[in-house]
Amino acid sequence: MDVLRPALVNINGRIYRRNAIKDEHYEEQEDDFYHDERGTEYEESATDEVCESHSIEQTDNGFRCAIEVPSVLYKYIIGKKGETRKRLETDTKTSINIPKQGVEGQIVITGSQKSAVSSAATRVEVLMDSFRRKQPFTHFLSFALNDPQIQEGFHAFKAKVLEQCSQDNGVDETIFQNPSKLHLTVGTLVLLNDAEVNKACDHLQEFRHVIKDLTEGKPLPLEVTGIEYMNDDPAMVDVLYAKVNLKDRSDRLQVMANRLVEHFVSAGLMFREWDKVKLHGTVMNTLFRKDSTAEDSGGPGRKNMRDREAFDARNILKTFASYRFGEFDLSSVQLSQRYSTDCTGYYSSAGSVSFT
Repeated sequence: MDVLRPALVNINGRIYRRNAIKDEHYEEQEDDFYHDERGTEYEESATDEVCESHSIEQTDNGFRCAIEVPSVLYKYIIGKKGETRKRLETDTKTSINIPKQGVEGQIVITGSQKSAVSSAATRVEVLMDSFRRKQPFTHFLSFALNDPQIQEGFHAFKAKVLEQCSQDNGVDETIFQNPSKLHLTVGTLVLLNDAEVNKACDHLQEFRHVIKDLTEGKPLPLEVTGIEYMNDDPAMVDVLYAKVNLKDRSDRLQVMANRLVEHFVSAGLMFREWDKVKLHGTVMNTLFRKDSTAEDSGGPGRKNMRDREAFDARNILKTFASYRFGEFDLSSVQLSQRYSTDCTGYYSSAGSVSFT
């Protein structure tokens, strides 16, 4: 770790410094919960102050704080044989009550001192944030590109690529996108229960006025023309994508995407991965070889390398550099559910905002 530029964690508007220490791994035992990466500790960037992100109530016996925690994260607060919870309780001189596994509810922290309850609540929040980052994303904000004209253009593109470039290393039918699920990924979210999905939907609706200002209450005319690749070597490509632009050549779609991410990051619903959103419509992806429903998280860079066999895209890039997939009017942004399909073949939507 660079001691002059340590990793920081933003939790509900408070900043914490993350300190990495030696990892300790545990094997899961029957009927035990485990804490599989105890090797990450956190310090507050200031002194141990009252927790501002949760209400701490005074009771007849001291103080109490209730924290909403998805049940899937309970085991990380409990730890193997309850070790993590015991350590938290000992360090902060509090009592931490956790619902039964699988039962959605609140983790309740009680103690005789308000500062102790605050400290315990902060540590629980940091643990939640740490392990939430390790969960696979469940939802993503998307702009659908599955307009009939774009699908028709995609089908023609696929047929021509297979006809002219199938002899190139790694190029075959399995790596093409499902045309019904053509889309632009704005950002990914880890939503672990219905309450979090509802919160994300509400937050998307709060962004409605920004969308109306950017679109002037009208659909955005888009054109999908040209292809590009993600990594540095065109002979070893994992993702080939279609380029999408507004017909008026303005940056309104990029501005909307960037501001959407900022909006969700500020609410703690999304983690910032890049300085700006890389808007791209994936048409070929090596993840599809083994799983046709696979999804990248939407950013540049090669991921899951052990599970991927790259393809040689040089001839495709040369032949189809300016390929025209078509044009259409984009009319909404959606909160899409990963690994789902609606009646149109697109991803099931948990919520959406129309531009009109």
